[in-house]
Amino acid sequence: MRVLILGGTADANRLVAAMADDPRIDAILSYAGRTENPTPPPVSWRVGGFGGIDGLVAYLRAEQIARVVDATHPFAAQISAHAVAACAVAAVPLLALERPPWQRMPGDRWIEVDDLAAAAAALGATPRRVFLGIGRQHLETFAGCPQHAYLVRLVDPPRAPLPLREAEVIVARGPFERAGDRAMLRDYRADIVVARNAGGHAAFAKIEAARDLALPVVMLRRPVIPARPKVETVAEVLRWLGHDGTPAERGV
Repeated sequence: MRVLILGGTADANRLVAAMADDPRIDAILSYAGRTENPTPPPVSWRVGGFGGIDGLVAYLRAEQIARVVDATHPFAAQISAHAVAACAVAAVPLLALERPPWQRMPGDRWIEVDDLAAAAAALGATPRRVFLGIGRQHLETFAGCPQHAYLVRLVDPPRAPLPLREAEVIVARGPFERAGDRAMLRDYRADIVVARNAGGHAAFAKIEAARDLALPVVMLRRPVIPARPKVETVAEVLRWLGHDGTPAERGV
């Protein structure tokens, strides 16, 4: 069975590792190309977009893909929407491996917003020291708030100056630990954290650290993605691929 995995997450990596030695599955992992030096997976892989919905339909047909697993980041709304549309056109079953969002816990001081513009506005007019835990693709919005000082953590070193007047950069790859993120925020003297509700464990340390330090967190809600079948674990994906029953039997 040829299976296309839309990846770029720790969840996708765990899925690939689980199926790498299964002779029944011919998996292809697709990276979006956001990370400059992705770790080579133990299956076939590709990097880059497909050219929109039509391009993905053509790829599914040309490669004779039998199933698609969307294990992209919860905020990768465009490729997820394209996958829903393309799989419908190509008549290829689609399943999303989607981690549940983080839930507010006692001690959390969340300010929940729907988009980056609202997140920037939530910082206010008074200068603050801000930890931006949102990735490099979304920094431009905060250039319109030059009164703040920013700490940015990136997977790869920036190739060009960031679009922020005052910013410090930390280059590091997760998963991160609570104690380390608490020390990072304390050493930077952060006043507030901006984060996307990605869910999962790899990036949760900054949320726990903010709780420990009683810092407010501007939390971006997840974007709306067209309805599609979804599960939360690698084991459920493997069952869907035929290891244990059929999708209809499990209500997927």
